[in-house]
Amino acid sequence: MSRVSKPYEIVERALELSTTDGLVVIADEHSSANLRWAGNALTTNGVTRGRTLTVIATVDGAKGTASGVVSRSAVTADDLEPLVRAAEAAARGAGPAEDAQPLVTGTPSSPDFTDAPAETGSEVFADFAPALGDSFARARSGGRELYGFANHELTSTYLGTSTGLRLRHDQPTGTLELNAKSPDRTRSAWAGRATRDFKDVDPAALDAELARRLRWAERRIELPAGRYETLLPPTAVADLLIYQLWSSTARDAVEGRTVFSKPGGGTRLGETLSPLPLTLRSDPHAPGLESAPFVIAHSSGDSDSVFDNGLPLAPTDWVREGRLERLTTTRHSAALTGLPVAPAVDNLVLDGGGERSLEEMVAATTGRALVLTCLWYIREVDPATLLLTGLTRDGVYLVEDGEVVGEVNNFRFNESPVDLLSRASEAGRTERTLPREWSDWFTRAAMPALRIPDFNMSSVSQGV
Repeated sequence: MSRVSKPYEIVERALELSTTDGLVVIADEHSSANLRWAGNALTTNGVTRGRTLTVIATVDGAKGTASGVVSRSAVTADDLEPLVRAAEAAARGAGPAEDAQPLVTGTPSSPDFTDAPAETGSEVFADFAPALGDSFARARSGGRELYGFANHELTSTYLGTSTGLRLRHDQPTGTLELNAKSPDRTRSAWAGRATRDFKDVDPAALDAELARRLRWAERRIELPAGRYETLLPPTAVADLLIYQLWSSTARDAVEGRTVFSKPGGGTRLGETLSPLPLTLRSDPHAPGLESAPFVIAHSSGDSDSVFDNGLPLAPTDWVREGRLERLTTTRHSAALTGLPVAPAVDNLVLDGGGERSLEEMVAATTGRALVLTCLWYIREVDPATLLLTGLTRDGVYLVEDGEVVGEVNNFRFNESPVDLLSRASEAGRTERTLPREWSDWFTRAAMPALRIPDFNMSSVSQGV
């Protein structure tokens, strides 16, 4: 066998080895670079490289088409035939796949399919690292300590199928999380950013934001549980609406299992979810949030199907002008439900027409309100209403007549994002944000801050 090592060669050779009715091969070439710091000093940095190969074999039988999926890391040319045979054996040993569909055809090949994979490295931090060092000096002189990490990943995905698809996508993903602490560790504040290349991240601005929040926390105020007017920052809005998107599969709604099920049967498509002109959408070509323009599915699930690999993705409005417009479907679930094909896209944007920043919304507050930093430990309580629970973290602040007057205790909350949309009284300016809770899985989001008149802080928490 000829020696093959380039990603596209690995894909082509795996396809040549196939003895089943259909084959999908996904080669993911990964590279990453990271920085970590503590106490105003860099502690570690590193660069990694890796490869993962996923082979999906399909076998047509009298009762339907079966699929077998096998993924392995660090695959070399010598590993190819055993990997393909393992996927074929898994397919032959499986029953008919419920989501079986003909493999996708007709998508034009990517012109860079045979090019070398893109790679990241320490050079991605060329401008960011010196600016971070300057922030360390400012923090030190200001009596605060900075902790955190910056991570940049670049994945080149090569997708080939026995039906002739040859597709390629390069996905950069950068995240920054920064904590500031008082020297006695009694006060803490957090900020996070998502980025494609770290050229749009300003450590000085982040440090200034954190310094302001630490000053807010110099006065401590204890509040009981209850319903409070609350300003949810973009990161918190993103965490809640990402979970809503993950819960918006059409089949589950049609079968009466979700908040999007209509009592008595059917779905809530067409219903008004918010009095505000909110549009929740995904677009693989959204500026700054670009994601794969075709389906990349390493396994089948509620919202993904391996048979859909290579299916083109289009801009999709999930909620348009406050009205529920689409639920996520694969080709299989679309056929089952009679709804349009609407696969999930790896980004999410909420537009509400607002122009105010979170700071301007704070200044416009009359009476008393809370402003949050972020949410964490979000868990589902009731799928029928999409009731979620979780904790506030790293700063809840009390606003009185447009001024932040101090930091209050943390809370556990109980809220449904769908219900929050119906009660939101103001949406701010949409901006890119890092979803803190889901940042290991979903980073490409742009959200406004939302004003909720009666956010349910169900109990006091000792969380930080």
